[in-house]
Amino acid sequence: MPLQRFFYMLFILLLISSCASKKAQHQETSFDEGIGQIKHLVVIYMENRSFDNLYGEFKGANGIKNARKGNFAQVDENGKPYQYLPEIPRNNSFPTNLPNALFNIDQYVPSDKATPDVTHRFFHNKMQINGGKMDKFALYNDTKGLAMGYYNTKKIPLYPIAQKYTLCDNFFQSVFGGSYFNHVYMIAAAAPVWPDAPESLIAKFDADGKMIKDGAVTSDGYVVNHILSRNAPYPAKSDTSKLLPSQTMPTIGDRLSEKDISWAWYSEGWDDAVAGRKNNFAYNHEPFLYFANYEEGTAGRKHMKDQNDFIKAAKEGTLPSVSFVKPGGGNDEHPGGSAVYSSEELAVNLINAVLDGPNAKDALVILTYDEFGGFFDHVAPPVIDRWGPGSRIPAIVIGPFAKKGVVDHTQYETVSILSFIEHRWGIEPLAERDKNANPFRNALIFN
Repeated sequence: MPLQRFFYMLFILLLISSCASKKAQHQETSFDEGIGQIKHLVVIYMENRSFDNLYGEFKGANGIKNARKGNFAQVDENGKPYQYLPEIPRNNSFPTNLPNALFNIDQYVPSDKATPDVTHRFFHNKMQINGGKMDKFALYNDTKGLAMGYYNTKKIPLYPIAQKYTLCDNFFQSVFGGSYFNHVYMIAAAAPVWPDAPESLIAKFDADGKMIKDGAVTSDGYVVNHILSRNAPYPAKSDTSKLLPSQTMPTIGDRLSEKDISWAWYSEGWDDAVAGRKNNFAYNHEPFLYFANYEEGTAGRKHMKDQNDFIKAAKEGTLPSVSFVKPGGGNDEHPGGSAVYSSEELAVNLINAVLDGPNAKDALVILTYDEFGGFFDHVAPPVIDRWGPGSRIPAIVIGPFAKKGVVDHTQYETVSILSFIEHRWGIEPLAERDKNANPFRNALIFN
């Protein structure tokens, strides 16, 4: 190549690189400047569904078509593929000879009926993922083959909203396992600790790392599986010696309060639970209840409110800057106790309360799920640290700042919500995970 032509080509390449860099810089500046247009964030936190379980049939998303192209046949403890999915126990609805593959739940149990629960625990989730092979969901599961079930996406009530706005198909629960741990991590980006936990609560493993006994607490004192707080309210007749003592690490609520930014966690059934009345409040779904700053009699307690208060504030246009909304048992999509259809109808009503209210013009709604609920998903989670991320779950970004009719393939995780709050209101990150999480940069658009 003549020297003159070489330098010409080099100049062109440098020019292209410079333009691309300026474009990327402009996009980042646009996000950082535009994010201030959002005055109200609403996070609606549903329960226990993997992405494939609800949105596997969504056009343009990485779903069941791709899962069927891969080798995700479920295997037994010896690594041998099952001939049929293991029989679903305590069941009169599902066949006993389901093929070893994904199957549609609707043909056996319609989405307006609840299915049995599915196993969703910290160590089990890691074993189900099996180093990214995603082939032991049926093995490490009390409900066996049900883990491979999915719903007809077009028939669920949230489908039109996912179509209209941004559906994230590469969003992961931040930590392995179940609801309690994911709730706490979502507000603190840290694992709760109990260094002197009762021996009966500690998980045991043999020298090869095989689990001998499941438990709520790791051998080094981290609390990773279902446990309730020692702070009231908790169910009557609870053994308080097995309830988690108050945690003291900082939370996003603390950070917001320090900057005098209004916020609240709204739970269905909260008022009834506090009053000791019959309720559908999910005690392990109220993460601030686990922290010393939100015990009875503290100033922080005022931020814990009832879901009815949220609906009233949305309709009146008096939403705080940050709202977390938690539907209660029977209305949250949790298998075993809730039906998908009726739970999503409630979720649609919560979304519409915001979009039809006075705060709609400057609000962003993020609807997501605390965790996968034990259901199969074919996408191997990224490896970040000891705690996760866990399985892929749905997330929908909604409102005037959400891109319209888009499937966003960007990698996000639960603490992307923390990252968004921190970017929007100038808050220091709580930990490395939220510091490094993408704050929905590619799901939003600003004028």
